[in-house]
Amino acid sequence: MSEETTSNAVERAFSILEIISESSQGLSNSDISRRLKVPKSSASYILRVMEKRGYLTRGEGGKYRLGFKIMSLSHQQSAHIDVREVAKPILEKFVEKSRMSEAHLAVLDNGRAVYVEKVEAENSFIKMDIWVGHRLPVHTTAIGKVLVAYLPENEVLKILELRGMEKKTRRSITDPKKFLRELEKVREYGFALDNEENNLNVRCLAAPIFSASGEVVAALGTSTTILQLDKSHLPKVVELVKDAAQQVSKQIGYSAKK
Repeated sequence: MSEETTSNAVERAFSILEIISESSQGLSNSDISRRLKVPKSSASYILRVMEKRGYLTRGEGGKYRLGFKIMSLSHQQSAHIDVREVAKPILEKFVEKSRMSEAHLAVLDNGRAVYVEKVEAENSFIKMDIWVGHRLPVHTTAIGKVLVAYLPENEVLKILELRGMEKKTRRSITDPKKFLRELEKVREYGFALDNEENNLNVRCLAAPIFSASGEVVAALGTSTTILQLDKSHLPKVVELVKDAAQQVSKQIGYSAKK
């Protein structure tokens, strides 16, 4: 493909986004090709690519609307920047109060949970193999479960199809239906648990951080050994994780419905 042809395709893609964003009813391939005065075959190719990448979604009558990804990009990106700054002192207080070895913040990126902040307890002898930028599956991690629990079911299934459900340990959930039931529990109880599902002898907790518009923009969690976070300590730490996540949510503008 020549540079000129590539440039034309990019121009058309942006034009498609613009005219679809202005339509409350969505637009068909025919509508788009007519308005932009481009061949239906050319529009169809671009539309298929954009739909596959999540920038567009096709509904009844084959009409295209803006997809989840394009609608959340600018909002979530700004929220991610703000949430790190807001979350760090809260993570520090959580570590101090809970006496856990660490706390962290993660966001969803291209079907993976990505750590964007981490705080470690001073002089802790427990060191987890987690770092800022580390990317992990959503189906075996507490932070991953939280990040996808509030998405539409079809979005979750697309992520599982894209990324697969590797069996990391004998406890890993590898069945999509069972995973969807797990996400129901996350929504019901307000937190997620990874009970040796990504690494043996490691237990993780996480809770959702909501933006002002009510979307989950990050997960706040902690990871440690099953000895440090045994069943007797679990209820207390669950409440501390949920409270810390709620504090961050409140500071970035979220107001829970009563």
